[in-house]
Amino acid sequence: MKSWLFLGIAIVAEVVATSGLKASEGFTRLWPSLLVIAGYAIAFYFLSITLKEIPVGLAYAIWAGLGIVLVTFIGWLIYGQTLDAASVIGMALIITGVAVINLFSKATVH
Repeated sequence: MKSWLFLGIAIVAEVVATSGLKASEGFTRLWPSLLVIAGYAIAFYFLSITLKEIPVGLAYAIWAGLGIVLVTFIGWLIYGQTLDAASVIGMALIITGVAVINLFSKATVH
């Protein structure tokens, strides 16, 4: 169960770091740049711990899928980016894919 918590921490840290990239303005602003560096360091550390128990393909599928959805949501919420029907449907498919992997795949670790 700790592996799933560590994967969650890794995903959140990566989402924070990726979202901070825009605010860093190409690493020209100090505090957002430090947030990006720290976020990615935390993300990769916790992902590396996660991979001790969760298969890499499964962990990466969940990491990437949830990361895409969360970063897109933050882009909409904070940066005012628009979402059209195709992007919402696409994200719903990503979430569905992650759920299918977790619920039905024999490769998962429960």
